[in-house]
Order: sequence, then structure tokens, then C-alpha cells
Amino acid sequence: MKRILVPVDFSKEAESAARVAASIAKKKGSEIYLLHMLELPVNIIDPSELGGLNKGPQALFYMKQAHEKFASFVKLPFFKGIKVVESVQFHMAFAGIIEESKKNKIDLIVMGSRGASGLQEMFIGSNTEKVVRRSEVPVLVIKKGTDKFDPKDIVFASDFKKESKKVFQNVVDFAKIFDSKMHFLYVNTIHNFDTTKNIEKKMNKFIGDFDIKDYTKAIYNDISIEKGILSYSRDIKADLIALNTHGRSGLSQLFNGSIGRELANHALRPVITFKM
Repeated sequence: MKRILVPVDFSKEAESAARVAASIAKKKGSEIYLLHMLELPVNIIDPSELGGLNKGPQALFYMKQAHEKFASFVKLPFFKGIKVVESVQFHMAFAGIIEESKKNKIDLIVMGSRGASGLQEMFIGSNTEKVVRRSEVPVLVIKKGTDKFDPKDIVFASDFKKESKKVFQNVVDFAKIFDSKMHFLYVNTIHNFDTTKNIEKKMNKFIGDFDIKDYTKAIYNDISIEKGILSYSRDIKADLIALNTHGRSGLSQLFNGSIGRELANHALRPVITFKM
């Protein structure tokens, strides 16, 4: 894990994400790329001139402000000893994040999220969900106030089908960074019901293909997969929820495309997604 990207809007959520990214960077010797997407106020900008924003006086003014904020941000003590690269770009937030992650060969994106409901999550939440859906690299979503990131217990929720195996080694490798215990979870619902015997068979076959020493298995009944994941994670006091994502819908068809967004916005715990 050589490069970690952290989208920064200078909020407390972004600071928590940067703090977590720094803790991972120190373990892996990674570089951190701090990215601020500069969206100029539409009431003072002529949409027909958007192509030339990087040369206009308004752009220079907002660019200067962003770099001044960066100057203070990179002085936060947890960055000490880490190579930090800062970038200010004119772009729509989620599209810019994806573009920069590809251009800089990023290995992990760490994002802050308010985890609120209603209007508060319209921008932070929707951007997080879009990045989770579009990103080719793992996305770690962090809540405000996450000062220490040392996930010793990771819940991996899955349908344990063949498709989910494609990137699971990435989950295993991430867990090894922290010497974490893996908790395999299948959520059984009335709309997606299977027998205990069949589920156990699928889980055993899935796990048997990987070298994992410390783990548990659980079948959890709930009214929805999202609620099951959140409830089980709370019950065992998990430090992190890990999920596989699907390019078309954000999460695999099992989760009906909404579970990733809901977990990223509402889970009190950090959530990391890996694209299949």
C-alpha cells in the first residue's frame, strides 16, 4: 500500500479521515495524497466560462484560500514523519476523486462521512456513495471522532458466492496489516432466506480457499441485510465492517445497490469496501 488518497474539505470529518490515513501510512510506509475539490460558487461564475476557470481571478482567489487552509492542515501532528502531497483541483467532487486516484495510482481512498440522515447527507453522503460505486481501489469511510484506528475485529459480510472470492485476498491482506480477527457474517432475511446447512456449506467452502487462522462464522437473522450487519457488528463490538462492491450498483446484487450507501452514511463504525 504505497499511496493513500484523502479527499479534504477541512471539516472535522476530513480531519478524522486524515488521522486514520496517517496511522495506516505509518504502518505501511505509505505516502498520503490530500485532495481538495474546488467548486466555485455558481452565483458568481458564468457556466459558459467553466473551461477557463483555472486562469481567472476568481479561481486564483479561491485557489489561494485553499492552499492557505492546506498550510495549516498539513501541520497537524499526526502527519509528522509522513510524506504528504497536496492538490487543489477544479472538478465535481466524486468525479475528481476517481480521476485523481487513477492518475496517481492510489491504493486506498480514505473518506470522512457525517453519517447523518436527511439534508445533511445529501452532499457528503451522495459523494461517498458515488465514490464507493466508481472506485477501482478500496474505499475506507471514517466517522468524525475516529481518533484511533486499530481494527482488531473486522466483520466481513457476504453472500459467499464464487464472485465474492475475486478480491477477498485484498480483504485478508488489509486485515493482516493490523493483525485483525475476521468475523464472517451471512445475514438471513425473509426475502433472501437459505437454510443453515446450505449457508454453512457455502461459508466453509469460501473460507477454505484462503489462509486465515483467526476467525469466527455467524448466521444472523434480521429484517434486512443492512440492519443485520449493523446489529451484529454492534453486538460483537466490531471495529470495522468490510464489504465487496459491485461496479454497477455499488454493492453486489445481494444488497440491492443501497446497502453500501446506507452503511457508509449510517454505520457508527468505519466501513471499507472492495470492488469485485
